[in-house]
Amino acid sequence: MAKQEPALELVSAKDVTVKPVTWLWPYLIPKGKITLLQGDPGDGKSTFMLTLAAYMTRGDPLPFTDYEEPPEPIKVIYQSTEDDYDDTIIPRFLKAGGNPDNLIYINEDTQHLTFEDPRLFQAIKAADAKLLVLDPLSSYFGDGNINASNEVRPKFNALIKTARETDCAIVIVNHLNKMSGIGAKYRVPGSIDVVGAVRSILLLARHPEDEDKRYLALLKSNLAPEVGSYELQLSDKGMEFIGLSERKADELLRSLDFGPGAGRPDDRKQEAKDYIEELLADGSAMLAVDIEKRLKEKGICRSTAGCAKRELGIMSVRVEGQWYWKLPQAG
Repeated sequence: MAKQEPALELVSAKDVTVKPVTWLWPYLIPKGKITLLQGDPGDGKSTFMLTLAAYMTRGDPLPFTDYEEPPEPIKVIYQSTEDDYDDTIIPRFLKAGGNPDNLIYINEDTQHLTFEDPRLFQAIKAADAKLLVLDPLSSYFGDGNINASNEVRPKFNALIKTARETDCAIVIVNHLNKMSGIGAKYRVPGSIDVVGAVRSILLLARHPEDEDKRYLALLKSNLAPEVGSYELQLSDKGMEFIGLSERKADELLRSLDFGPGAGRPDDRKQEAKDYIEELLADGSAMLAVDIEKRLKEKGICRSTAGCAKRELGIMSVRVEGQWYWKLPQAG
């Protein structure tokens, strides 16, 4: 039987209702689109996403975001092939304060999901979910060659269609490849068409001097203005959101060996060390809040100041309820 050709249908621009881009997490995770979260193994991508899911399922305002009205709790579908639900995913989610009534997953015991699986659309519609997480990319791409653009695009197009028709934000978690000396956009395994298919790319990266700190940076967005990076802290409750970071994405990538120039000394930290030594050079103590204020006026963020303080061995002394800093040789 001959394949029936589709009928031609032309659509005029005047017949299209124009609408603004809407956001699950403003300027980072758009609704009805695909976002890629990437980072090295062990840097906390799953913990980060489960912490976000905890915020959303209990209806708390997301970090670094101003709301005109408090958000409503939402349903989140979390699919993972790397961790078990009973001993890892759900315990992490509950530690972060998530509402278990609003976190669900599709049972994959009989058949694993792929981007093209109709169960994704069905589950989103049935649960009225606003966020779908697929962790990791390699598990959900399905059969085929991820290095071939002619195979990448059709699979992503199916997922793009699901996101568009449900208005659900879809986040794919991805491990960076092992290449070095190139930009993070090009450390996605497979064809560069993976980068082209998604609308937003987030990088979660380890702080170069602090094992428990992380940076979150927006590496690509087709829909939003450029935003700075953010500083996060690992804790027993998941990820704590500290605040804005002064580091731009390119500088962050270089310092974390994600791009050309990796291994270059941290000039801002050295500047902070030199300035702290200058302030305390006479051997006297100085109020910590005054030092931090002066460092901030020089454009040095609190985390960089903290790293400089530790490396200098600065002593913290509490006097009459106030903290002072002293150089170690001052006694």
